[in-house]
Amino acid sequence: MMTNEMIPDINIQDFDYKLPDSRIAKYPLPVRDSSKLLVYSKGECSDHRFFELPSLIPNGALMVFNDTKVVPARLFFRRESGAHIEIFCLQPVDPAEYVTAFDATGHCSWKCVIGNSKRWKDDVVSLDTDDAELLGLELKARLVERQERTGTVEFTWKGDVPFSRVLEMCGRIPIPPYLGRETEEIDIERYQTEYARIRGSVAAPTAGLHFTNETLAALSDRGITRETVCLHVGAGTFLPVKSEKISGHPMHREPFSVSRRLLEELCEAKGPVTAVGTTSVRTLESLYYAGASCIENGEPSDVSQWAPYEREWPYSTSEALQALVGYLDRHNLPELRTGTRIIIVPGFRFRLTDILVTNFHQPQSTLLLLVSAFVGGDWRTIYDHALANGYRFLSYGDSSLLFRR
Repeated sequence: MMTNEMIPDINIQDFDYKLPDSRIAKYPLPVRDSSKLLVYSKGECSDHRFFELPSLIPNGALMVFNDTKVVPARLFFRRESGAHIEIFCLQPVDPAEYVTAFDATGHCSWKCVIGNSKRWKDDVVSLDTDDAELLGLELKARLVERQERTGTVEFTWKGDVPFSRVLEMCGRIPIPPYLGRETEEIDIERYQTEYARIRGSVAAPTAGLHFTNETLAALSDRGITRETVCLHVGAGTFLPVKSEKISGHPMHREPFSVSRRLLEELCEAKGPVTAVGTTSVRTLESLYYAGASCIENGEPSDVSQWAPYEREWPYSTSEALQALVGYLDRHNLPELRTGTRIIIVPGFRFRLTDILVTNFHQPQSTLLLLVSAFVGGDWRTIYDHALANGYRFLSYGDSSLLFRR
């Protein structure tokens, strides 16, 4: 059993900085790859534009992108009394898998964040729009189980229409609350990466928002290998750290999948592994602990929050990855599917990621701790430079290319 002495003793106040509201990018730039790019290497910062990225990535690098797709997961309903109820879909319950939940017709159940939940009793609520009849779905929701801010909601609708199409017709893209505005038409396209493929996230992997098809082609032209993982980003990415110590902050589970091909490429990688976004980092670094579970228990398991810190792990990265490949081969599976709650904080040992492309994150956030861990604690050098040189922050802001120290 893990003891308190094993959990990193980190004060979240040590990761605070002043972020003026004027520096938060409320809207994306007209052209994705025209954003600024801060390059951090060997303790020094330099300024570039994002379209220069292909020339800045070392030859022979393997780049890993998260191809999850943001779903329009915010739905608005109305009680017969007139009270408005907002429902934010988090993860499927019945069916429990994303693919089958999105393909479900007629009914399905999801774990949801519920706005104005105190005013929702046991009644069935209807879609809150004057166009409801035109949509022809007669979408309704019933609260099956209530918790403090979340609950299980059963959705029913008419017609042979999959739930993915229901969301596209009735839902809104859930942009981050710190943008301080409602979803607009521009967000439908721009709060989505160009390479988004697999539906399931309620927040975008925002490091990928800068890539254009031209930038991606330029990477390929330089012989840089591009591969994908899929980690569905949960609403927990918006949650602030409220505890004084990071040990008091619970991480949410996020499901991820990695192909057998990528596992083999990681085993054989000669050049640096470059993660596009913190979600790709968390996926890559979780593979070691999933592989260790294969070695010790015969099968991968969800990666717990404190797994990296709970003991000394004796296996090499190659042994862990080969164990995952062996597991997939024994079960004739094309990809690994599991979940992670991993938290990456100063003191973490990176086993797979050498270079990171990432945006600028909120003060006192778990993502800022991840950046600090990656650059050997030198995060203030990066953020002071960004603040002094006009960089835009958060989801629609500028980007950075960080070489691990």
